[in-house]
Amino acid sequence: MSSTTDEFYRIQKLPPYVFAVINEMKAKARAAQLDVVDLGMGNPDGATPEPVIKKLVEAARNPRNHRYSMSRGIPHLRLEIAKHYRANYGVEVDPEAETIVTIGAKDALAHLLFAVIGPGDAVVSPNPAYPIHQYGVIMAEGHACMLPMPDPATFLNGLEHLYRTSSRKPKMILISFPHNPTTQCVDLQFFREIVAMAQRHGTMIVHDFAYADICFDGYRAPSILEVEGAKEIAIEIYSMSKSFNMAGWRVGFCLGNRKLIGALARIKSYLDYGIFQPIQIASIIALRECGDETKKICATYQKRRDVLVSGLNRAGWPVESPRGSMFVWARIPEPYRELGSLEFSKLLMEEALVGVSPGIGFGPLGEGYVRFALVENQHRIRQAVKSIQQFLKT
Repeated sequence: MSSTTDEFYRIQKLPPYVFAVINEMKAKARAAQLDVVDLGMGNPDGATPEPVIKKLVEAARNPRNHRYSMSRGIPHLRLEIAKHYRANYGVEVDPEAETIVTIGAKDALAHLLFAVIGPGDAVVSPNPAYPIHQYGVIMAEGHACMLPMPDPATFLNGLEHLYRTSSRKPKMILISFPHNPTTQCVDLQFFREIVAMAQRHGTMIVHDFAYADICFDGYRAPSILEVEGAKEIAIEIYSMSKSFNMAGWRVGFCLGNRKLIGALARIKSYLDYGIFQPIQIASIIALRECGDETKKICATYQKRRDVLVSGLNRAGWPVESPRGSMFVWARIPEPYRELGSLEFSKLLMEEALVGVSPGIGFGPLGEGYVRFALVENQHRIRQAVKSIQQFLKT
């Protein structure tokens, strides 16, 4: 039997993981004792709030919490997410039928697609996009229909054109704002328009709300569920990862349309036994008591954003300042554009010892860009900017 995995049915549908190239270079540089500033993966570097850790330890000491948990999440945690949505978005959800706890946002999305997408079903999403948005569809045997999104209005126009001209009507629209990787943000009117369009054509909407709380300069990211009637067709994925520095804990939620929640609950009941119960109990404390911690986390990202954006602009690399997410999406400087994003990212690693994510890893329309993640402290970001400035002068 061949040692490669490429002959396996679903594996052969996946492209080479371009981020692995940069990760390998980073590992080699660090093995050679070189100081790499890694702004590649969006992996939060801050500590989980202390009350959450304290509750985890307390709950883990109780043997009753060591058994299998509930696949759809313990009732008290689902009740707490319903309270969170009522307090933050004025949205009412039934914790029993309209919420489900998931093992992070990726689990929610991948399993939801497996549950509701069949061979050839068209799923529309913006390009560039977080990879699971495209390849989750492909692994579920669906047809990933990627529309350009230089800005949200262009995406809406493209979607309208698709409905008018395509023989294959979209079964699902998959969106995410604040957007990864482009950092684009929308207002509630955008959601009103996309919900109205989807309702006219009987299309489901999934909104990945991973960066719900990472917003700057007075911007507040709306929930799609704030739109009247959205629950008739839409589901939203909320994550604890970025809002509470709980990325490794793997806690997410799906909220909204009860038919979609039911489908996800059904497929998950066959695939997992839910999250370790002490983690779920600790997550209740995060939602109930740690709103101020979320504000501090957001302020930390904003300060890092300001250091990176102002530094790159001073270095002669013009970039825009994002209103949301934990990223900066930067067009490759003119003299290096013809290299492409992967080769330019490799060059930045070799010459400046700065790790970034090549835009091509987010789909074909990500070419020509790189993504910076705000996952190092301000001092380290200044170090990265200085190295980049020296690199651009050569």
